[in-house]
Amino acid sequence: MNRKIFLSLAAVIALGVGSVALLFPADLLASKGTVPSEAANVWMREVGVLLLSLGVIAGLMRGHADSPTLKTLMLGNLLVQLGLFLTEIVGYANGVITKLSGVLPSSALNLLLAAGFAYFWVTMGTSKEPAARGSR
Repeated sequence: MNRKIFLSLAAVIALGVGSVALLFPADLLASKGTVPSEAANVWMREVGVLLLSLGVIAGLMRGHADSPTLKTLMLGNLLVQLGLFLTEIVGYANGVITKLSGVLPSSALNLLLAAGFAYFWVTMGTSKEPAARGSR
């Protein structure tokens, strides 16, 4: 899979999950076996906004050439995916997330996306500085 396709898929996933978290936070929390509350709903909506933002960024950057900026974007998204994965695993281990069915799909997706971001972060060449916009 090339990087443009990967970032397109990552964008669609982030936009989809972000939309659900923003619009239906209690339903998303309940699917994980947590007890929804107004405070948890607010934080879930915040996560939704962040995921929507990451989806937009990934979608807009998907066709860009190798650059230090794009390499940094890959690293940042790798860290997001690893952080989400670890947060859910710890939440399940501590009994906050009570449904394994609420952890397995998202954790598997986090690991797959992390592997993709790691691959493109490691393999991306950035020997040239990007040209300033409008210059040739």
